[in-house]
Order: sequence, then structure tokens, then C-alpha cells
Amino acid sequence: MQIGYALPNVLTREVGAALGQPSDGALIEAIAQGEKRAMQVLYARHNVRVYRFIVGLARDESLAEDLVSEVFLEVWRKAGQFEARSKVSTWLLAIARYKTYTAFERRTDAQLDEHFAATIEDPTDGPGSILDKKDRNAMLAHCLTRLSPAHREILDLVYYHDKSIEEVAQIIGIPVATVKTRMHYARKRMAEFLHQTGIDRTCDA
Repeated sequence: MQIGYALPNVLTREVGAALGQPSDGALIEAIAQGEKRAMQVLYARHNVRVYRFIVGLARDESLAEDLVSEVFLEVWRKAGQFEARSKVSTWLLAIARYKTYTAFERRTDAQLDEHFAATIEDPTDGPGSILDKKDRNAMLAHCLTRLSPAHREILDLVYYHDKSIEEVAQIIGIPVATVKTRMHYARKRMAEFLHQTGIDRTCDA
């Protein structure tokens, strides 16, 4: 995947060495000053995280690839506005979330909920086939798709992106109490789905 502006064709480790492995915050400051090498390091450090987050929301790899570029272009343009009230990774995911939902709003062929609803059930991949895989990660991923978009998003951020409840609230733009309520419900529903597969366990692991 390519970013929409020119970046030096150098190895990530070489850039990192040249900049002394700076923190994300230092990279953002450098980007705000127009430092393209800092942009290269930040992109290499976080592009996979951002891509996986968008795929989790959109269930569309092609769209995710396009939006990753948009996210980092937004960082390039607005690095000077970053006030360090949250982690840089949290800021990136907040931008990614906004870009994803905006992309769906622009689509005229389907509404967001309809798009997600298409991913809820795959009749060819029921509980029996999930169990046959004997793959806990695959089973969890399958059950995760059965949650509503709002609840799936919460679990994705907490369990797959290691975000705290407070950080999730910042990314989504809702009160902490609401995040906790959705988290409680999502874990309850996941436990029910896991039980339906024949394995009596919860999402606590």
C-alpha cells in the first residue's frame, strides 16, 4: 500500500536509528514540522494496527487499505493540532473510526447496519465446523461477528488493541459509563455464543 505523498525509500530500521527510536509523541512533533522521515517511522509503527482496526469495523479489506492511507494523510495534515490529551495510538484509531463511518455514510448502495448484518451469520460455517477447526482464535472471531457493530467495536478495542475503558471512550466519543455498560453486555453475549458452540467458557481470557 502506498501513501499519497512522497516518502524517502529507506528501511524502517535505518530511519529509526537515525531518529534514535523516538516516542510517538516526538514523531508527531516532527511531522508537524514537515519531517517526512518521522512520518515514515510512524506509518511503519502503526499501519498494521490501524488496518486491522478498520477491517474489524468494515469487514472490507479493500476499503481498509484505502482508509489506512487516508488516516495517515490526516495525521500528516493535522499533526500540529495534536494536543497529547491521549496516546498517539488512541488518536490514530479515533481518526480511523471516523474515516470508516464517513466512508459508509458516503455509500448509497447500503446502510452501515445492513453491511454489518451481512457478516453476522455464515450458514456454511456453523458451530459444528467451528469446533472441527479446534482453533480458539477462529472460534472467538466467529462469535465476535455475531455481536452488534457497537458491541463488537468495544471488544475489538479492548481485547485486540489493548485499549483501556477510558481510551475506548475517547476513540468512540461516548461516556466511560456507556463503554462499561456495552462491555458488560458484549461479554455476556459472547459467553452465550461460546456456550452455543459447545464450549462453556467466557471472554475473560
